[in-house]
Amino acid sequence: MKTGLKRTLGLVVLCLGFNAFAAEKITIMVSGIDKLIYLPAKLAEQLGYLKETGLDIELLSEPAGSNAETEMLSGVAHGVIGFYDHTLSLQARGKLVQSVVQFSHAPGEVILASQTAAGDIRGPADFKGRTLGVTGLGSSTYHLTRYIASQAGLKSADYRLAPVGAGASFIAAMAKGDIDAGMTTEPTISKLLSTRSATVVVDLRTMETTRAALGGPYPGACLYMPAAWVNRHKEQVRKIAGAFVKALQYIRTHSSEDIADRMPQSFYGADKALYVKAIEDSKQMFTADGVMPEEGPATVLKVLRASDKSLQGKSINLANTFTTRFVVPGQP
Repeated sequence: MKTGLKRTLGLVVLCLGFNAFAAEKITIMVSGIDKLIYLPAKLAEQLGYLKETGLDIELLSEPAGSNAETEMLSGVAHGVIGFYDHTLSLQARGKLVQSVVQFSHAPGEVILASQTAAGDIRGPADFKGRTLGVTGLGSSTYHLTRYIASQAGLKSADYRLAPVGAGASFIAAMAKGDIDAGMTTEPTISKLLSTRSATVVVDLRTMETTRAALGGPYPGACLYMPAAWVNRHKEQVRKIAGAFVKALQYIRTHSSEDIADRMPQSFYGADKALYVKAIEDSKQMFTADGVMPEEGPATVLKVLRASDKSLQGKSINLANTFTTRFVVPGQP
């Protein structure tokens, strides 16, 4: 083969290599993409912010956070948009993952009592002898519910936790009487309240109510990724984090109506006004800049130590569970 032809083929192969790298798909698993606690994820896609990164980013949905975590660990996804508490429980199991952009400083969850049980369940102490719905066993709703019950003096044997998922499956479980109460998110909360099918027992949608129930800010939704992958793909992570921060800023500076207008119709169905109200009731939970709240990790660790046996007796390095270098300008 002539030297010139070899050189030409070499350049073609090199260019193809660069193109393959540029086109590498980055898959992010969202723990229920239509939940308002994860609003910045779909909003960033709808506004074109993810596309502006120049990366091929795919958002997939998995209703339960514990299942989304499994998808990441198995290599199906590069990261998860789920609750920050997973980074602590994973560290206890010897797996280092980090929150790289923090969506919220309050959980955005609410414990609702069903219409039939509302008269008897007025607070966490009334959970005794009841069946409580959570998205999945080992999920964030599972740990939060267990902690709130323990603060009311209840032991785990005093009630039963049932994994019922979210959205339609949660509503169906409550309607059929499979659960007496349960923890869920918007827009499910507003749907149940609007039909008077449930009443609020514990509200974790604002910083004020979260501090009252949990003793401090509770960082919930975030993008967490394996630390090893983050360290090998810093520029990609910076672009992804930047897109989500832009979505957080859009939430802070635009009306709930503007935000709803940007979302797919499938997210709100025939009742857009109800969806707008749900956004309005949830906006306080989101951070403005993607930065971890200062007291947040310690609050989460306190909650998990009370509800997750895998953390009890384990030393957790909170500094390794999150990073702000991708959202704070000037950090290396």
